[in-house]
Amino acid sequence: MNLKDIGEFGFIKRITPNSVNNPKNVMRAIGDDAAVFDIGKNECVVLTTDLLVERVHFIKEALTGYQLGYKSLAANLSDIAAMGASPQHAFVSIGIPKDTSLEYLDEIYRGMKELAKQYNVNILGGDTTSSIVDLIINVAITGVGKKGSLLYRNTAKEGDIIFCTGFLGDSKAGLDFILKSEQPENNNEKRLFEAHCLPRPHIEEGLFLANSGAVHSCIDISDGLSSDLMHIAEESNVGFVLLEDGIPVSEDLLQYCKERGYSAVEYALAGGEDYVLVCTADSKKARKLEKDFYKTFKRTLYSIGTITKGKQYLMKTKDGTLIDVKPKGWDHFA
Repeated sequence: MNLKDIGEFGFIKRITPNSVNNPKNVMRAIGDDAAVFDIGKNECVVLTTDLLVERVHFIKEALTGYQLGYKSLAANLSDIAAMGASPQHAFVSIGIPKDTSLEYLDEIYRGMKELAKQYNVNILGGDTTSSIVDLIINVAITGVGKKGSLLYRNTAKEGDIIFCTGFLGDSKAGLDFILKSEQPENNNEKRLFEAHCLPRPHIEEGLFLANSGAVHSCIDISDGLSSDLMHIAEESNVGFVLLEDGIPVSEDLLQYCKERGYSAVEYALAGGEDYVLVCTADSKKARKLEKDFYKTFKRTLYSIGTITKGKQYLMKTKDGTLIDVKPKGWDHFA
């Protein structure tokens, strides 16, 4: 058997057993957006790390150094947001080919530093090393959260309403321009490209959801809605029914897909790196959650489906038909 036979998430399941040897202060280990450690009182430390490799995660020639640095940090901040925690400290390790220009590296760190400043995050260190061919960036971030309000993937409950904090699929459309070696020509295409290159981590939204008292589980959309919601379902031992009519897609994506004959819903299901949050909430508290979210952020918290008891993963189409949902998002080894 080879790695491609089990894929990224099969490999993670394979290496998880016997990983925790001293569970005393470990609240959450492998299997979530971040690990969680008990530090006493009512607080806990949240830690996440993410690795970006040239030609796998990014095409260097297609991004400015600023965009690459910004996105490298944003991906990690999004994991902290999904836990309902506040980010604090970042550590950056980077493998650099010797012919990389100093100006490009300066721009990478400028992108990181400007985003870090927005969320009051310190960059405290890391490691630098040479790389033979490709640029490699690894970012680790610590955060802090309240024990009783942190959000996990394995705590969704039957009957929960599934919510999403923003539009889905824009980043996938933005990636199209890179993969097709095209330049965005109009404002809506430029916004889609920016959604891919400069994603906004939903830190404030994550804290709101964690403190609402209504939300049971949460994840950020890094691999695609179909894949990431599947993580919640599998970890929580539940199923779901998505509502095609409820999946939020932007006017920019609708126009983009209409002009090219694509399905905006398919982009939303399969596209990753939107870095919005998907959560499940108590159905009895859902309406108040929606109202409070709108009052706080002046925009909609989108209701996109329901958590079910059986392990079926379905979507109700616009004509009322129930169809199977399969994970279509990013898997490194599939």
